[in-house]
Amino acid sequence: MASEIGESADVVANIVRNRPATRDIAQRIGIDSAPLCVVCGRGSSGHAGVFLRYLVETRLRLPVSASAPSVITAFRTPLMLRDALFIVISQSGRSPDLVAATRSARVSGARTIAIVNATSSPVADEAEFVVPIEAGQEHSVAATKTVIGSMAASAGLVAELAQDRALRSALDRLPERLHRALALDWSEISDDLVKASAVFVAARGLALGSAREIALKLSEIMRLPSIGLSAAELQHGPRAALSSRTPVVMMRVMDETAATVDALAEELLEQKIALHVCGGPHGSLPWLVEDDPATDPITMLVPAYRMIEQAACARGLDPDRPPRLSKVTETF
Repeated sequence: MASEIGESADVVANIVRNRPATRDIAQRIGIDSAPLCVVCGRGSSGHAGVFLRYLVETRLRLPVSASAPSVITAFRTPLMLRDALFIVISQSGRSPDLVAATRSARVSGARTIAIVNATSSPVADEAEFVVPIEAGQEHSVAATKTVIGSMAASAGLVAELAQDRALRSALDRLPERLHRALALDWSEISDDLVKASAVFVAARGLALGSAREIALKLSEIMRLPSIGLSAAELQHGPRAALSSRTPVVMMRVMDETAATVDALAEELLEQKIALHVCGGPHGSLPWLVEDDPATDPITMLVPAYRMIEQAACARGLDPDRPPRLSKVTETF
């Protein structure tokens, strides 16, 4: 896991170099008549899909729906997706439910795009277009470089669909920022994890996918019940569960959601909740100078992944081989 985190910058650099191919796909799709976008993915790929949702809705102004593959595989109900944009995200490209959902979407008349690491895979075969992650083989069960690659490839696709020069420039800067993020030490969180009964990871907007991803890794690698949720939701029911034994990790990016995240952080600090914040006036975690809010959530994954890997090793846990899990999960 540690070595694969370190490869993330090179993975993204390769994605940036592949921009002409992504631009060609964007030009061939033609989304002017698309009524909506459907995003399909599970686990870490699903978290990349949450990130993609906010990019599509804020940059392309297309409403986004998260696909429920069981509608196709269990309920056997094809959806009416003519002219819709259907984007499936997968590392292995082998899960039968994602294959079936992609096939059904294409048959229904959707423009289908697969963002995959394994370009020779059933999911890629079913899609009309393929945006490769090309992260190489990932040996750790816990995905890291492929998640970062999935998010970067998603951002690259939206940048070309929207012809967004600012997002292109941010992606150009991303490999170097990922490399620099390797030096950020978030180990201050580790002490709270030892006595924690659960962990809450919160963010809003473009950072929500990263919050959910970090929560998954805490559960997967640290064997610690964790929930990733919107900072807005943490102002509702889940807030009642907070205590001295439930640390909160919060990611804050410099966009339209920043003020509300800052306000929540201030409230939690006043209530003596163990809070660790990346970014903003209440930031306690080491961070770089803020950059684009569309790419900073990707960069934040690097120090979070490193902290979790190191904390697991310190506790005698194997971060590469969590119990009862396999690298490829096939659901139907």
